Amino acid sequence: MTPLADILARRIAATGPITVADYMADCLMHPEHGYYTAREPFGTAGDFITAPEISQMFGEMIGLWLAQAWIDRGRPAPFTLAELGPGRGTLMADILRAAGTVPGFQAAARVHLVEASPRLREAQRAALGGTAVTWAEGVADLPAAPLFLVANEFFDALPIRQFQRDPAGWRERQVGLDGETLAFGLSAPAPLADLQGRLGDTTPGDIVETRPAASAIMQTIAARIAAHGGAALILDYGDWRSRGDTLQAVRGHAPEPPLAHPGAADLTAHVDFAALADAARGVTVGPMVPQGGFLERLGITARAQALARRLSGAALESHIAAHRRLTHPQEMGTLFKTLALTDRGASPLPGFDP
Repeated sequence: MTPLADILARRIAATGPITVADYMADCLMHPEHGYYTAREPFGTAGDFITAPEISQMFGEMIGLWLAQAWIDRGRPAPFTLAELGPGRGTLMADILRAAGTVPGFQAAARVHLVEASPRLREAQRAALGGTAVTWAEGVADLPAAPLFLVANEFFDALPIRQFQRDPAGWRERQVGLDGETLAFGLSAPAPLADLQGRLGDTTPGDIVETRPAASAIMQTIAARIAAHGGAALILDYGDWRSRGDTLQAVRGHAPEPPLAHPGAADLTAHVDFAALADAARGVTVGPMVPQGGFLERLGITARAQALARRLSGAALESHIAAHRRLTHPQEMGTLFKTLALTDRGASPLPGFDP
């Protein structure tokens, strides 16, 4: 039993079962035993590898996307260049390197990273070298200015609530105890106004997941863009509408049961892109596009071919594998989706053209 498992078991024994959202929040961000506060999750030495760690090409495509969006919106200066959940800073470093080839972009950019972990902030500081960076606790702390924002594998780690359809309403999935061991259970059935719209596409026994924090964040991003202009790009794994139990744990690059090692494994769940789009009010939301197709539209294959000409042997094989992993339908190409929003009346965003 991990230290956090013992803490949670004692709390549940004293006060009763907790929601899946409360369990996730403690597992990921407990001040002493949380996954992101006490561990190094990223890279081959960690528990998972994100797209920016797979290849520089990913960050380069995102950087050029942001630069083109900035140009198409009149090159506002200054503007906020923001990333949510920037990990070790790899993506933002690649964005700045690629977009730095566009005249005026870096001079106008004010880099803001939304990151709560002090340990990760230090890693980001090292990755970004002499770049002036402002760290923010949340999206609401970003300045009132034109906003160009990226969130890669950010929303999947936000806590979810799970509800199981019941003939008499909905029952919330909870974490309780089976003896001294953490175990899933269900609340008593009750009608839920927020899920009335899901009665038509679910049957008893189906699970629907909600992510309250995600909707609030999207509303704030949309309000900033509606008021000041800009664009936002969301990349994550999931689909257009939540259905089924997608809560998963990864430790040492291998899946394991979500309750097995609280605080020692990464916990995520699929993103409901329909819910994100619904929350983005007052702006234009582009269609959801699979990550592979989006990157292909931006020219990742041409970039991969250019880089390949300078490689050979194991380095070339690794490069080809990275391109495949980012774009192929059987890898990240279709599981991961993209969604973009911009101010109403602005030109279509790159990769999302009709």
